[in-house]
Amino acid sequence: MEMSIERMEAVIEAVLFTMGDSVETAKLALAIEQDKDTTRRLVHNMMDKYEAEGRGIKIIELEDSFQLCTKAEFYENLIKVAAEPKRHVLSDSALETLSIIAYKQPVTKLEIEQIRGVKSDYSVNKLIEYNLITELGRLDAPGRPILFGTTEDFLRSFGLTSVEELPTISPDKLADFRVEAEEETQIKLEI
Repeated sequence: MEMSIERMEAVIEAVLFTMGDSVETAKLALAIEQDKDTTRRLVHNMMDKYEAEGRGIKIIELEDSFQLCTKAEFYENLIKVAAEPKRHVLSDSALETLSIIAYKQPVTKLEIEQIRGVKSDYSVNKLIEYNLITELGRLDAPGRPILFGTTEDFLRSFGLTSVEELPTISPDKLADFRVEAEEETQIKLEI
């Protein structure tokens, strides 16, 4: 017996609610006995319905997975009932390190340090602790250095569905950044 659309939506909703974290499209497809494209279209229709109905929850897409979450506009109401979640504040050096990893991933700590010009152990460790980056494996090179990349929490924190949505830097801006960095380096050398 084939499932109705309403039943498939109910199954997807139950799975997303129960799992709490993101669920891969392939696993949702397995749960409703459909292919990935059909499942993806069904979830996108659910996302539109939730928005049209003004629900307190929404489904977000993170690369090739989906997650059920509370809409940001209800945060103030939510913290009246639940303990306020701990917010991590990133230092400038951690944010700089995170930017390098996001744009260059997979990247080694040595590559990060070559770009920044300073040691990055503390920033990398903090970003791992905040679950914004993770180890992706090891580079097939002497010493087998660890490769780092961003996580789903990174995407969630910055409101992205994938790293492809990161803003691109125009060549003109890149040239301006390079000039600023060179001037900054000269100032530091003169001191």
